[in-house]
Amino acid sequence: MFTKPGLADSLGVSSALRTKSTSGLSRFQGNNIDTMRNSSQTSTPSRSGAFSPICWQDDHLRLLDQTLLPREEVWLECRSPEDVARAIRRLSVRGAPAIGVAAAYGLVLGALSVPPGKDLDVHLDEVVELLGSTRPTAVNLRWALDKGREIFESNPDLDAKGLATALLNWAGELQAADIAANRRIGAHGEPLFHKGDRVMTHCNTGSLATAGYGTALGVIRASWEADKVTMVWVDETRPLLQGARLTTWELQRLGIPFQLITDSGAGSLMARGLVDRIVVGADRIAANGDTANKIGTYPLAVLAQRHQIPFYVAAPLSTIDQHTPSGAEIPIEEREPEEIMTVFGTRIAPEEARAANFAFDVTPAELITAIITDAGVLVPPYTESIARTLGTAYS
Repeated sequence: MFTKPGLADSLGVSSALRTKSTSGLSRFQGNNIDTMRNSSQTSTPSRSGAFSPICWQDDHLRLLDQTLLPREEVWLECRSPEDVARAIRRLSVRGAPAIGVAAAYGLVLGALSVPPGKDLDVHLDEVVELLGSTRPTAVNLRWALDKGREIFESNPDLDAKGLATALLNWAGELQAADIAANRRIGAHGEPLFHKGDRVMTHCNTGSLATAGYGTALGVIRASWEADKVTMVWVDETRPLLQGARLTTWELQRLGIPFQLITDSGAGSLMARGLVDRIVVGADRIAANGDTANKIGTYPLAVLAQRHQIPFYVAAPLSTIDQHTPSGAEIPIEEREPEEIMTVFGTRIAPEEARAANFAFDVTPAELITAIITDAGVLVPPYTESIARTLGTAYS
């Protein structure tokens, strides 16, 4: 199932990458990205990696603009749910867990911006619809919005101010819980690794993709701290280069040795015996274990099976969608072709060229060695282990 946002809903990052923060995305008018951006404040994560790309400050949400990394470290100031929706669509904030937390704060901004005379329930529904339409594949987004809606429905007597306070408390708890869950994922995954391991990963799954610490990169970090991982192979992750721009940025700050490779070079490294295991993240895991993740994950899993290399998926339980039976039912976002046909604002394809730009692919469960979660390591058959784990976790 493919879903394709319109041009206004799916702006490429290339213009943001080639412009200074003072100019930003000039094509936005009115309530735009430029008015959200505060270039005077930058993030300086320590080598401990103890930072979050999401921060609530006073009456607004601050997001580290990941479209500008690693060249610039700039924070966006989001003062409305529309600001948050734009930041999610244009990948200023990305990664399933991070999107869910950002959307939770987007609900807070929605409660703080109810137009005079408008029914609170109607307004909240519109905010939920707005935020929910931004990235259809990431199940954490819908999960967070549903949880926020439950808070309103369980407190029908709250006015807008009271609802904003309740949602803000919940969003803060959600952010803290995600960081704690990620640390548990790392702790559960570390025993799967051996001393001297050379690990391959895809896209970005660290603090930037979560509320903090990371999922697959959190597992790598925990294994590095246990003196097991000696090298990380980082796929560049075309077309938006999240591996080249973001994962390397995080690994460098953590002091973990890495080398950047082309996406097409992964198989050659495996054939040469230079990869001991692979760990990736997930945007949605179906009830049978089929996993949607950044485009290019599925070929890695196929190659891993060919070379008998363990292939792990690391994700919190909130990424598992019990209501999606298999990968065939996962909606796959299709983004604008310009993201493929331009690099940092320079067109690399002929003007007449066409492109298919699917943001995610689905890896069948039979190619996944184990799913590392905050509740433990799940193994095949996944239909049984997922049902059993979710039943225990939410009972």
